[in-house]
Amino acid sequence: MNVLILGSGGREHAIAWKINQSNLLQKLYIAPGNAGTAEVGTNLNFQPTNFNEIKQAVIHYKISLVIVGPEDPLVKGIHDYFLADEILKDVMVIGPQKKAAQLEGSKEFAKKFMVKHHIPTAKYESFTVDSLEDGYKFLESLKAPYVLKADGLAAGKGVLILNDLQEAKNELKEMLTNQKFGKASSKVVIEEFLDGIELSCFVLTDGTSYVKLPHAKDYKRIGEGDKGLNTGGMGAISPVPFASKEFLDKVEEQVIIPTINGLKNDAIPYKGFIFFGIIMVNNEPKVIEYNCRMGDPETEVVIPRIKNDLLELFIATGENKLSSKKIVITKENAATVMLVSGGYPEAYEKEKEINGIATVEDSIVFHAGTTFKKDKTVTNGGRVLAVTSYGENFKEALKKSYQNVKKIHFENKNYRKDIGFDL
Repeated sequence: MNVLILGSGGREHAIAWKINQSNLLQKLYIAPGNAGTAEVGTNLNFQPTNFNEIKQAVIHYKISLVIVGPEDPLVKGIHDYFLADEILKDVMVIGPQKKAAQLEGSKEFAKKFMVKHHIPTAKYESFTVDSLEDGYKFLESLKAPYVLKADGLAAGKGVLILNDLQEAKNELKEMLTNQKFGKASSKVVIEEFLDGIELSCFVLTDGTSYVKLPHAKDYKRIGEGDKGLNTGGMGAISPVPFASKEFLDKVEEQVIIPTINGLKNDAIPYKGFIFFGIIMVNNEPKVIEYNCRMGDPETEVVIPRIKNDLLELFIATGENKLSSKKIVITKENAATVMLVSGGYPEAYEKEKEINGIATVEDSIVFHAGTTFKKDKTVTNGGRVLAVTSYGENFKEALKKSYQNVKKIHFENKNYRKDIGFDL
């Protein structure tokens, strides 16, 4: 079958790399893709939110299955667009419909869903510009630190954790009245702060059955010791050493099963990935957030640990036959280290020539923000490359990744030297 992946990051390269190994694949297309995806498929030059171009490509290239990488097209209703179109309606789409994508697209929707279905999470309230004074009162009822979340999509930057009450009030006003995060913060969710250690859990579901994918932990801060600004992610490891079987069983019983059943009971169809942002508090799981797609850079350690034919799992998802599949996961650990542009996550330069990828041994290099310029591979984003390795434990895997990171060069290359430091 011919397959189209929408997206251009490390997540999409990892999925493309894995699908390219399938005997069921005829041709693989990625839109818009990057310099890495060009090695395992054919890049198409349009954006994942350009539904009309997607339709033309699906018809022209005889696509049978579409995998939606990023959240934006899902929240904008790409799956619904296919279902409503006479020509596209039988094409399988991996990624939920618009209503289900609100689990990520609206923090308030997700919180109401969790409360309704008794899924453990932090206590919260939502506020708009009209209820700003109530927001101040709610902040006064909480203990520091104070957690403010823009309700809508804010490219991973819409969450503030503040220690000072007055600062929290000022930021709430800034978000609601001055739209600090644009439309995303026209509504703000204020939550109680949960103190614990975080991990990411993932399932692939057809809306009735699910398979559990490997869990992972990523590192969001730019600086060593988890200091500095938030990024899209500076590295990840899988599995997570502190997540015991007992704890992961609690995640399944208290979070995953109630989520799948809740979607069914609320008549919300769901085909695709669910990402559960989990925090362990006194050995109990609580949900910080849902995402309606795979995380990045977690995908770069999760996908390489799956032994199954991934395309076969996607087809089973599209055909509502996932209950017949068993996931097979390697016992080996995986670790990835992200190379980023100098200045990221603030202003950074693009089009820096990348050298040394061909000299990497015993690691997989997933491209995140790269492109071609006159036959040379150059930087094209803040996060540039993810270097993933296997090992008997995460330390051995990280050692390999760090050895290979040193072989890759581009101007102002930056990376965290302490991934896994807290484990």
